[in-house]
Amino acid sequence: MFRLAVGQVDAGLDPAARMDWLAQILPSLDADLLVLPELFATGYNVGDALKSRGEATDGVSAIAIGDLAQEFDIAIHYGYIEAADGVLFNSAQCISPAGQVLGRHRKLMIPPGFEAEYFATGSETQTFEYRGVRFGMLICYDVEFPEAARRVAAQGVDVILVPTALGADWGWVAQTMVPTRGFENGVYLAYANSAGVENGMAFLGESFVGSPDGEVLVRAGGAAQVIVAQIDPERVKKAQKRLPYLREFQRLAL
Repeated sequence: MFRLAVGQVDAGLDPAARMDWLAQILPSLDADLLVLPELFATGYNVGDALKSRGEATDGVSAIAIGDLAQEFDIAIHYGYIEAADGVLFNSAQCISPAGQVLGRHRKLMIPPGFEAEYFATGSETQTFEYRGVRFGMLICYDVEFPEAARRVAAQGVDVILVPTALGADWGWVAQTMVPTRGFENGVYLAYANSAGVENGMAFLGESFVGSPDGEVLVRAGGAAQVIVAQIDPERVKKAQKRLPYLREFQRLAL
């Protein structure tokens, strides 16, 4: 079985403390891949500091996380601010223990609020395979659109990784809406949120891993913690055979 971990960080930590926290949790973590929250490397509700914390895909955060991935033999998927082509993207990427970037994603949908002042939108969805499991990627608001989740699921993935920065007043999204995305596509879904308060913004926590049947396999509480679930690609095949939504959707060519 593939072991998938979700790391729910304390949002109040500065970038250096976030890396320290990551280094502290990894030695005792028995998992193949760890997914971390949206803008994990930089902080989310940090105002104009977002402008100065942008970096290239191979920047300082990638180097630090790549070193940890190699040391502890684990792939790490994390959110960061990508500086490219003169603009900033709300991005995520996954780095393997060999230092290889397995996959990258730029947030497709920018929600109401401050993000539109800082970030350009992405336009593509990518998948990657790691240790026999195929992954797709979305970020936060992206997954709230059923069309985006279906677009990724239709690429043949077993798991959709979703770093998020969900506020404390949006519990229904984490508790009901997002688990439904797994059920309606017959895939696992890993939702990695922050916890606590960052510059006055309270985060919900409640990160989870959902099954292809819509069951929440494991869910975090409201504080920083790490959760782990087992992923079985055969369960994806069974779920999609039982409810062939994806096949019917592709037949309709909508």
